[in-house]
Formats: sequence, C-alpha cells, structure tokens
Amino acid sequence: MDAARSMWTLFEPIHSVVYFAPEARAAFEEAGLRGFWRGYFAGRAAPLGAVGPGPVYAMFFGFRRAMVERALPDVWRRMDPATALAVRRDGTRTALERLLSTVDSSGDAEAATLIRAAAEAADLTGRPLAAANADLPWPDDPLAVIWHATTVLREHRGDGHVAALVAAGVDGCGSHAWRTAVDGGRDVVQPIRGWTDEEWATATDQLVERGWVRPDGTATDAGRAARQELEATTDRLATRPWQAIGPDATRRLAGLLTPIAEAAAKEMPYPNPIGVPNPNP
Repeated sequence: MDAARSMWTLFEPIHSVVYFAPEARAAFEEAGLRGFWRGYFAGRAAPLGAVGPGPVYAMFFGFRRAMVERALPDVWRRMDPATALAVRRDGTRTALERLLSTVDSSGDAEAATLIRAAAEAADLTGRPLAAANADLPWPDDPLAVIWHATTVLREHRGDGHVAALVAAGVDGCGSHAWRTAVDGGRDVVQPIRGWTDEEWATATDQLVERGWVRPDGTATDAGRAARQELEATTDRLATRPWQAIGPDATRRLAGLLTPIAEAAAKEMPYPNPIGVPNPNP
C-alpha cells in the first residue's frame, strides 16, 4: 500500500476521536454548545477564527450550505474560537487517556517527534484547513503532539482531496453520490451532510451523464476507474510529509502509531462517513 494511504489509515482514527468519542462531544455540550453539529463546526472551524458559513462551506466541501448556516455564525455568539480550541483539546485528551489506558506509552515520545516532523514538512500552499491548524502552537506533552500532528496531516490530506474533486469537476453533493455509488452507504452519508433527495437526484443525473453512475445509483466500470484515479491523486498530493522523513522513519512511525490507532478506532463506526477503513485486524 502507498505510504500516504497506509499512514492515513493510522492517523485518521486518532484524529477522529474528536468527533466520535463521548468525552469529546460532552466537552462541547458542557461548555454550552448543545447538539453534535454545533460542536463539530465550532471545533473544526475554530483554527480559522470566527468565520462565517461561506468559507466553511467551501473548505469543508461536502456539506449542504444550509446545514453549515444553521451552526455558523451562531456558535461564535455562544463560544469564541479560542474557547472552542481549548474545549476541543481537553475533550480529546480525556477521550484518548481512556482509550489508551491499557496501551504501552513508552514509544509516545519517539512517535511524537516523528509525526511532528512529518506534519511540519507538509506543503501548506492551497491547503487552508491544514495551514490554519499548523499555525496553532504545538503542545508540550507527547500525546497532545501526536493528536495535533494527526489533525494537521488529516486536514492536509483532506484539502488535497477537495482540490482533486474540484479538478475533476465534482461538487460537494456529487462527491458523496459518486462515492456511495462505488462503496454504498447513501443512507448514512446523505442525511449527515444535509442533502435533499432532489439535490442528490440532480447530482446522480450529472454523474450518469458522465458515464460514471447508472440510473439506479450504482457505479459503472468507468466510474470505479475514475474514482480510483481520484484516490490515487489524493495520495500523490499527500506524499510530501512521508518523503520528507523517509521510508525508514515512516515505517517506524507506523509501528508506533498502530496500537494507538487500533485503540482509537474502537470509537469509530464502520463504515463511517470519512471512508477510513478499520485498522484493527
């Protein structure tokens, strides 16, 4: 497996504790943001500052604009971005401490050094979410460094994925209609991204015209091949961090992250809207 893709399967579950662990969700509710999506949009957008719905709709890409507008800018009247970052940090840390309570932490310092080096080597041009997170101060303790680095790396990869979709002429709703035509899971993805049946049908019709999807919503061979090329482009755009630290350090980091990722992955549903596979054997 390509290094960029194999490392994604490890760092994504670690980062995603912030979305799926009950401690992370509870931290936002206890701080005054009721409802999952308020906490999601506040926590993920906070590195950008008190932005409105437009930039978040553009950068997050896969959400219907009306869904973004229900959260932003309202959340900033309830919680400023600096507070949201602190809540995100504390809730995630509490969740990781529980999940990793039985995992050997003797390699955390080395893992933190390696993954920070990879994150700091990421090319941030044209990658606004990665750049915003990279501008935040680095924490001191190894576990917090690991989580922060996974956040920079996953947003770096996600920014590249969005660029690949835009280059392919696919919009937010179309990206989900296409992916679920290949992998299934429309019943999970569509409602949590806010798209109506009419919008989904329009996106599907556009994919049918391109020869990527059949009228019944399943992928054609051409659609599957185009999807593989899109994912390959996403991987290529995410390679620089791993080239920078080199293959030996990447393999070493993979070994150190594997037990952390396997523990963190227990909080994720499979399949999930992110599309990451389960790292547990």
